[in-house]
Amino acid sequence: MSIHYISTDFLDLEQIREIIQKEKKLGLSESSKSLITASREYLEHRIKRNQEPVYGINTGFGSLCNVTISSTQLEQLQENLVKSHACGTGEPVAKPIVKLMLFLKVQSLSYGHSGVRLETVERLIEMYNNDVLPVIYEQGSLGASGDLAPLAHLSLPLLGEGEVYYKGCRRRAGEVLEELGWHILGLQAKEGLALLNGTQFMAAHGIHALLESHRLCFLADVIGATSVDAFYCNMSPYDPLVHEIRPHAGQIRTAKRIRNILKGSEISVKKKVSVQDPYSFRCIPQVHGASKDTLAFVEKVILTEVNSVTDNPNIFIKEDKIISGGNFHGQPLALALDYLAIAMAELGNISERRTYQLISGTRELPAFLVKDPGLNSGFMITQYSAASLVSQNKQYATPASVDSIVSSNGQEDHVSMGANAATKLLKVTTNVLSIMAIELFNASQALHFREPEKTSPVLETFLDGFRSRVPILEKDEIMYEHIASARKYLSEVQLETMREQIN
Repeated sequence: MSIHYISTDFLDLEQIREIIQKEKKLGLSESSKSLITASREYLEHRIKRNQEPVYGINTGFGSLCNVTISSTQLEQLQENLVKSHACGTGEPVAKPIVKLMLFLKVQSLSYGHSGVRLETVERLIEMYNNDVLPVIYEQGSLGASGDLAPLAHLSLPLLGEGEVYYKGCRRRAGEVLEELGWHILGLQAKEGLALLNGTQFMAAHGIHALLESHRLCFLADVIGATSVDAFYCNMSPYDPLVHEIRPHAGQIRTAKRIRNILKGSEISVKKKVSVQDPYSFRCIPQVHGASKDTLAFVEKVILTEVNSVTDNPNIFIKEDKIISGGNFHGQPLALALDYLAIAMAELGNISERRTYQLISGTRELPAFLVKDPGLNSGFMITQYSAASLVSQNKQYATPASVDSIVSSNGQEDHVSMGANAATKLLKVTTNVLSIMAIELFNASQALHFREPEKTSPVLETFLDGFRSRVPILEKDEIMYEHIASARKYLSEVQLETMREQIN
């Protein structure tokens, strides 16, 4: 059970989560080995019996597709491709995402439509299993001919080139290969192109963002419910009757979850003076629910991609065809990643509005949630920090996929810009976690002023854990340390028991 065997079985998000969390090793199923081997044998036979130009196998690349390459130079062609395309710039990609890229590249090559050697795929698996992680850079991909530059950096260690992370250090790949006793693999006909054509940079970022977004959606409901009690809100907006007549799945699910989270709360059942609450409280089911529905759509798109062949050209043994197509084009991912960035930015947007209301000095709460406002500024500037992050997210939520730049002398005349969509999506989710941490910091303080009235048992337990790290404040203190502690708590808190209690 500590090994996940790559196969043609559909790979879902829960399996991927388990592989990551349990740090499973990868292996190839016998069926995958057979598919890879058969594809390679077919390609080699085809090259020997047919000297006609086949893109990327015995021709140049991109706008050089009409340049025929001699059969004696096919290996050099592939190695030149990897070296010349390793043009990444910017910040290094986080190691967990690099590891996901290795995993997803193996998955895509395992279907037997790529023509790579079994030895090449097994080396990628060895790199994954031994945490030999190539140094890859965030910028350089247009998300069209695949993620060319990032995947070139992923492939350099096969040639003994580039850099890798190994045992906590960043080192030259050749040195690490020698230390491990691994020979330099080199690349044969089509292998460089198969490695570089693909969407694994975008898809890996997408998987990482999906896992984080599922967690953020759950936390948004928990923290939002905390604020509902802290602000003395009515429970009528969460009545099932309201949502049955506008039955968006995410909306219904959110309203039910809020009801379950607040079950047993003394505050929630108390008759309130206010007839209606601000939208940021009253419309939590509609806003959070829309983000959940977006997440469901994006998950479908990304999982389709993960379970697909995205290189070019593709080999079809039964049909005796090698077809040059466009499965490397990242448009499905680009649109989905942009959509998810907008949806997650909205969770941060409405969270900041609740923080704003909590410090407003209304609903029998002191101004800025401190006993002596004036002498103390209290939580005033925490809202500024949240507002800054929300504003930045609005900039990051501007779609990358509406852009395109002509490349390769006009041969690649429409590109998806999905890689930019992917990297900025992670910035959005990082900011949303901080925005939610600030809201919880404020809501915890506000609930302190409601004592001895209690919120629900589920939230009391949640807040006990939170307050063990982030105290109730009696006077002004240095706030950034508390915000950092709040963020760390949300990153580390185990939510499985709470899910079981409220779902």
